[in-house]
Amino acid sequence: MRINHNIAALNTYRQLSNNNAISSKSLEKLSSGLRINRAGDDAAGLAISEKMRGQIRGLDQAQRNAQDAISMIQTAEGALNETHSILQRMRELAVQAANDTNTAVDRAEIQKEVDQLAIEITRIANNTEFNTQTLLNGGIKSTGLGEATFHIGANASQTLVININAMDAKSLGVSRDLVTASATTQGDIDTASFGDTLGAKVVDGATITFQYSAGSAATAASLTGAAAAPTTDLTGISVDATLTVNIDGTNYTLNQTTLQSATGAGKTITDLQNALQTAIGAAGTVSNDGTKLTIQSATTGSTSSVKITIAGTTTAGIDTAFGFTSGASATGTDAVGKNITVSDGTTSQVVTITDETATSFTVSSGNYQGITITMDTGKALSDLDSVNDKIVVSVTTDAASAATFSGNEKIADAVTKAGINVSTQSAANAAITVIQNAIETVSAERSKLGAYQNRLEHTINNLGTSAENLSAAESRIRDVDYAEAA
Repeated sequence: MRINHNIAALNTYRQLSNNNAISSKSLEKLSSGLRINRAGDDAAGLAISEKMRGQIRGLDQAQRNAQDAISMIQTAEGALNETHSILQRMRELAVQAANDTNTAVDRAEIQKEVDQLAIEITRIANNTEFNTQTLLNGGIKSTGLGEATFHIGANASQTLVININAMDAKSLGVSRDLVTASATTQGDIDTASFGDTLGAKVVDGATITFQYSAGSAATAASLTGAAAAPTTDLTGISVDATLTVNIDGTNYTLNQTTLQSATGAGKTITDLQNALQTAIGAAGTVSNDGTKLTIQSATTGSTSSVKITIAGTTTAGIDTAFGFTSGASATGTDAVGKNITVSDGTTSQVVTITDETATSFTVSSGNYQGITITMDTGKALSDLDSVNDKIVVSVTTDAASAATFSGNEKIADAVTKAGINVSTQSAANAAITVIQNAIETVSAERSKLGAYQNRLEHTINNLGTSAENLSAAESRIRDVDYAEAA
């Protein structure tokens, strides 16, 4: 029997303490449902479990990210559905306007609807937003504010990058610049207007003046020599000496005999005139003012010509006698009809009036192409007066534009003031092709967005499966086995 150490009691106490510790841990596991409640329960298992938990929560968030991405894409694609509807209506109107059963007034009414539809396309592009982010103005691409990156994985760089092209009317090609004019007129001119195709000088801020000119008649070629000296002695000229007058391409020649008989002592300028007139006959007329001879072609216009040629071995004195030097020439000028000079102060363009009975006049080509001036009621172009009739046109252009960006900042929204031109048969016919191309552009964009959406739906399914399987694996490490723990 031992008195100082109660071994049996110590053993009992130790066993009791162990059982209490084991029971406490079992109760902790049973109450928490976890096999690992602290690192000491399973150090390696805890590290593996926490890593898995990070993965699982990342996968769950990635699913939510993908769902948000689908919502964003659906918002953009839904807006484009309406853009498609608008373009189909614009195409329908263009086909209608291309039919010549419509008058200019009818087409003007069609143009009004086309203008409003184009403005609405741009409004949709500017205002379609998801979480305050504009989707269809071209901002979601590398040349805008940057492409959209969707994080669709649990780890870094597991992303999907998308871009959405600008879908405003300017980017789709179904808008036009709206050019307006304010005019200061005088005389019988009423106003000015602009066509769809404008010359290089019809720009915003330009001031363009139209000035009428009565024109001029065609003129004949007329060549006047220096003072003639008919008393000049030409007895020394050679046998082959000649003075040839070429009129409108035909040569009329004075030979040695004629030249000598028309000159010399006692001869006058009238003798020179008669000799030349006899030579050229009806091809022209020869006159004198007492000192100088003038040869004029019988024809007028730029093809009318007179040229003098003196040739031969010895010709000294012929030029002095007649006052003409060899090679001297003259040409006529064409008639200049009634015209209008158009100028912006630095460059000018003269346009001939071909129909004086018309009540309006359009510059059909050149720097000022597309401007039409209209006469006052009851007046025609024949009533124009070079002194009193004038119009000064001030040009204002509201240019269509896509949204603009600089770096990570939007500078300006897209702007549309008017739709594609359908105001004439030819313009409407061309518009059909342009609008069809716009429809195909929107179709391609919607198809791309639909492909993104379908991909993301598969991504969500895969993320859910991965999260489920990883949760099961983490559960086997972390969760308690109730049967074992009990």
